[in-house]
Amino acid sequence: MGSTIETVLVAGANGETGREILDQLRGTDLLVKALTRSPGTIGALERLGADEVVVGTPLNQADADRAMSGVDVVLCAVGTRPGPNALVGDLVDGAGVINLIDAASEADVERFVLESSIGVGDSAAGMPRPIRLLMGRILNAKDRAEARLRESKLTYTVLRTGGLTNDPPSGEIVVGEGGDSVSGWIPRADVARLMVAALFTPEAENRTLEIVSREGLRGAPKNVVSLTWTEPTAV
Repeated sequence: MGSTIETVLVAGANGETGREILDQLRGTDLLVKALTRSPGTIGALERLGADEVVVGTPLNQADADRAMSGVDVVLCAVGTRPGPNALVGDLVDGAGVINLIDAASEADVERFVLESSIGVGDSAAGMPRPIRLLMGRILNAKDRAEARLRESKLTYTVLRTGGLTNDPPSGEIVVGEGGDSVSGWIPRADVARLMVAALFTPEAENRTLEIVSREGLRGAPKNVVSLTWTEPTAV
């Protein structure tokens, strides 16, 4: 399938993981569309390698539909920070991602890679209880989005990440599957690399995986799986 990929949409492009994804895509021959809700970020995203910037919010279905035009694959890294804004209204982690999934299904997108979180659904044990309580509404929204993606006709990969850091890439990732598998931390740069690689890795198709860095691992891992990740060829 990788040979048919020409245009990728990065949703949440102005977020910290989104910018790492743009960096990963910079050296490829893929046409990159970046979705951001802030017009003031257009120039910065273009400098980071976006060929086209779409201004809109996934919480608006029309914006999601417009962003999906001409797209082959989606890398979705949208998210809400814990805090007062997460306590009211629809969250982009849920309603926004669901709008993107529905738009991708209608547009016959080939692949959808979703950044989720350890702590969602059957991976709850991998997140310390105090943090789960703080992020409860966000985790529930992510759970609904994951479910919608699995129910869709899209070929998907869900990557549930450990706690995110801005550390340099570790290069060594522990991958679990089955929910209660791994716990710990992972640099955003590693998450971005695996999200891009998932587009070209048949082993990752239609799977939900938990990922942490080896050095950020907390406790003994369970249900560890080994995948041969395929990264796009640089040009």
